[in-house]
Amino acid sequence: MPPTTDHLVGLLLGAEEDWPTAFEALARRLGVLRAADGSEHTLTTERLTIEPFNLRDRARHELVIDRLAHWYYHPREWLKKVALMDDVYLLNSPFSFQSMEKHSAYCAMMRLGLKVPDTVLVPYKNPVDNARWAYTSAKYNQSFDLDEIADRLGYPLFMKPFDGGGWRGVSMIRDREALHHAYDESGEMLMHLQASVPDYEHFARSLTIGPETMVMKFLPDQPMHDRYTVAHGFLSEQEGREVLAISQTVNAFFRWEFNSCEMLVKSGEVHPIDYANACPDVAVTSLHYYFPWAMAALLRWTAFCVVTGRRARTTVDTDPWFAVADDPALDYRGRLDAYQGLADDYFDTDRYREFCAATLPHLDEMVLEWVDGPDFRSLLTSTVHQTYPTHEWERFEAHFGCLLGMWVSDEQGRLAAQG
Repeated sequence: MPPTTDHLVGLLLGAEEDWPTAFEALARRLGVLRAADGSEHTLTTERLTIEPFNLRDRARHELVIDRLAHWYYHPREWLKKVALMDDVYLLNSPFSFQSMEKHSAYCAMMRLGLKVPDTVLVPYKNPVDNARWAYTSAKYNQSFDLDEIADRLGYPLFMKPFDGGGWRGVSMIRDREALHHAYDESGEMLMHLQASVPDYEHFARSLTIGPETMVMKFLPDQPMHDRYTVAHGFLSEQEGREVLAISQTVNAFFRWEFNSCEMLVKSGEVHPIDYANACPDVAVTSLHYYFPWAMAALLRWTAFCVVTGRRARTTVDTDPWFAVADDPALDYRGRLDAYQGLADDYFDTDRYREFCAATLPHLDEMVLEWVDGPDFRSLLTSTVHQTYPTHEWERFEAHFGCLLGMWVSDEQGRLAAQG
């Protein structure tokens, strides 16, 4: 019998402790995985450190989950090196996130015909720090009427940085005074003005990991612990299919495999407003009820990638997508169906499902047992103590404990129904 193959998974982390601890614990519990061909595999995790590296050093890791390199450039360059030279699989690809920030993502999805609200890129409020600025600006920069642009888009509207940044610099603009205040405050940030979708019925936030997507009802005006609402079936069947198709289209198009997407739903139409998130929120104090699903999906996709030897693709291939967008025989729903097919091809969805059924049939039961046990309770307590002031510990331990207890009950019922 051939020896068991161990696959080393690197975690490139910032300030997070909750989900990495959960992921590590669940990976240890996986045990030996037997693939369809009879080969045996194990997963080992390791938190990555940041240090000088020789470009010819061979990486030990097969896959890296990156939560840091979108703002910390030294590890980003290490990720690019190990992907190009050592074929390390990355979640997510720094190549596309570096070139396809939120501005490019808007452009690409508009090109595909998605219903992104009207968006205008306005010049910097303050000069960039470059000696050539004065001459270039005087010769080529055209004056513009900020009020006229805003009037054309309509109030309320949003001003936000072209490259995103976790709600950094995002303002809802309700009138001209707020418009000019926000623009003055933007400084050297390059900003979008984006039309709103007034009186929308639902704010849907989807988290997509590989070919799996969880669509959650989101309340952006609430504090973080109340933004994700436990609501099943809040979208119609057609709206739900469209949200899923858009989420997976975005990820497959850009080669992002661990990403969240925000969409506003009104009168049966889905409007994507934010879908380039290099470090999507997976904190237990945010996702609560949905946290176990996120950990299980991340573990499933990681195992599938390393055990099957999935090869990463570092470049974006726009041609198949634009061919669908330009096909005059397809209406909007026809294009979405075709995009879903391209996404399924990219994620190898059928093979993934077969792999999960054959190699990971015990994973859901294992995650349920862990979440319902003392180790998870200790993690949740520790996270609450690290996140909230002492006088709120009891409140939030009860709040999140109740929500996770609801998940345990629902998951027990789901698994029992499956037999």
